[in-house]
Amino acid sequence: MLGANELMNSRLSGSEEALATLSFERIANVRRPAMLIGGLGMGFTLRAALAVMPSDSEVTVGELVPAVIAWARGPMADIFKGSLDDPRVTVREGDVGNMIANAKSRYDAILLDVDNGPDGLTRKSNDGLYSHSGLVAALAALRPGGVLAVWSSGLDEAFTRRLKQAGFATEVKSVRAHKRSGARHTIWLAVKKGT
Repeated sequence: MLGANELMNSRLSGSEEALATLSFERIANVRRPAMLIGGLGMGFTLRAALAVMPSDSEVTVGELVPAVIAWARGPMADIFKGSLDDPRVTVREGDVGNMIANAKSRYDAILLDVDNGPDGLTRKSNDGLYSHSGLVAALAALRPGGVLAVWSSGLDEAFTRRLKQAGFATEVKSVRAHKRSGARHTIWLAVKKGT
């Protein structure tokens, strides 16, 4: 929890898993795909990505909070089910915004689940991820045909417009928090045009 806002819940993982699977559908034909996941959380997105990504892929997880990484390797290791030991996975402690800014045509998919939507809830500086300049940086970090996927607890039409203005072909999906039931969450699937 962050105040009254729920950040993570081990019982509701459907939309976090959909973040990974819907993203992978857009890059399924890519050889040796590279994915960046912003936010380790409880590992639901990571585990779902590993379930569909090929054996020659690479998955980098950017996590800002050292305690989250320590929990994942310690008291919450059962929830992570060995995903951090998968040879495809690299966990990098640091700001995912910096990782994106320093990656030029590096990733086939960038998945962001670091806030409750396209604004800096957990850190005010995360606003930069969802700004026009942050979206242009994400566009530059993607290879042609790559996808930027953003998880949100709700719809934000202004963010949809910013994605399109930054040059992404954008699709908005409504998914259930718990696979077939529960609240509906939003996932933006923004594809970098080109081949």
